[in-house]
Amino acid sequence: MDDTRTETAISDSDAFAASWDEPQKSALSQAELDKLTDDLIEALKTVYDPEIPVDIYELGLIYKVDVSDDRDVLVEMTLTAPGCPVAGEMPGWVEAAVMKVEGVRSARANLVFDPPWDSSKMSDEAKLALNMF
Repeated sequence: MDDTRTETAISDSDAFAASWDEPQKSALSQAELDKLTDDLIEALKTVYDPEIPVDIYELGLIYKVDVSDDRDVLVEMTLTAPGCPVAGEMPGWVEAAVMKVEGVRSARANLVFDPPWDSSKMSDEAKLALNMF
């Protein structure tokens, strides 16, 4: 039996290649995403390192916030020092603050130490509050 058909892998098709060039549509509209972003920033600004009178957002401890289409929030954050006495508690504080934002389905905060935190990550507002200008 002569089988002359050729098999083409889906990844070789023009449609597949073109789909990677198109922007992916989000389930959240831009207006929803903008509001959620503002609300998440406000929530993160309610969390303080107990030893420093500045919130963790202005301190530059928040490295990344990802929001899924289902409104699951993943926060990558760091600490001012790896030996911080609240290292075990602060991710829970961040998760609790994020969960207070309307519409958030779940929250997870992961500690990362690369890149290491330094004072250059602080906002001008934080530097002013700490007399670091």
